[in-house]
Amino acid sequence: MTGNIALALICAYLLGSISGSMLIGRMKGVDIRTQGSGNAGATNALRTQGKVFALATALIDVGKGVIAAALIAPFFQVNPMLVLSAAVLGHCFPIYYQFRGGKGASAAVGGLACVAPLLTLIIVGIWIVAVILSGYVGPCTVLAALVAALLAIANGARFNLADPLSQSLACGIFVLVIVMHHANIRRFWLGTEPRFERLRWLNRLFKVRRR
Repeated sequence: MTGNIALALICAYLLGSISGSMLIGRMKGVDIRTQGSGNAGATNALRTQGKVFALATALIDVGKGVIAAALIAPFFQVNPMLVLSAAVLGHCFPIYYQFRGGKGASAAVGGLACVAPLLTLIIVGIWIVAVILSGYVGPCTVLAALVAALLAIANGARFNLADPLSQSLACGIFVLVIVMHHANIRRFWLGTEPRFERLRWLNRLFKVRRR
């Protein structure tokens, strides 16, 4: 059993270390870690490379979480949250890219959708509404992760996180996502966090109606 856990964690970490933005960027001759915020995640990809690049990045990164929780974990018969934790660590600290990766949210959402779909639906809904209202992607991700951690602690059983290990690992993932967004939190506090104004379509709609 110990061997199974080790193999599962290694496979998940190596899978998580595959960066969507770096793969797509290699085809375009672009390293987005040298642009924008310097992060290899989908948000910086959207800011610097546009919608198609960002969407492809997000699909790859979300897919890593799905594969970790839905395929690797059952194949090795290991707790899916444990396997997902390894994949998220790989996403944040990829061995293939000098341990400079994304912030963990995409991979976490992909895996969580397989393990706790209701919780995923709630936090994704919160994130979408918050982004539409504010235009802040990073801070809204922190908000969603914080809500997810509180829900997992308060009523893990309802979200298929009944056992203490799964609850603890889920909270650990959410805390890691929050910590990886420390720069966004600091910029938001200082009032220098950039907004995606084009995502605030509700605000634009009201402006048009007022005219």
